[in-house]
Amino acid sequence: QLQLVESGGGLVQPGGSLRLSCAASGSTLANYAIGWFRQAPGKEREGASCISSRFGTTNFIGSVKGRFTISRDNAKNTVYLQMNSLKPEDTAVYYCAAKRNPFLSICTLVPVHYSDWGQGTQVTVSS
Repeated sequence: QLQLVESGGGLVQPGGSLRLSCAASGSTLANYAIGWFRQAPGKEREGASCISSRFGTTNFIGSVKGRFTISRDNAKNTVYLQMNSLKPEDTAVYYCAAKRNPFLSICTLVPVHYSDWGQGTQVTVSS
């Protein structure tokens, strides 16, 4: 069974950068689309970015376009979320999630489309 573990969160000043990692075990991550979701206190969980299993097609929510990049290293069974120019409104718990489909060349930012979730990592952007 696929297990996901996020790491890399922390406290950063506005304008700073963080790189989140989503490490998988129990299955080959290359067969999964991976999404990064975030949830701020009192708000609904929203999709920030995703990457498809086939071709590595990416997708971003509008508020992070141009600031976040997503990549995958199938040899390390890990997906990364590079976050630059961070803003206070990026503060949230960030989760990675997986959807098994090795033939999918697109990905979605809809939480219910994903079946496996990590435990989350806190990102706080504050001066």
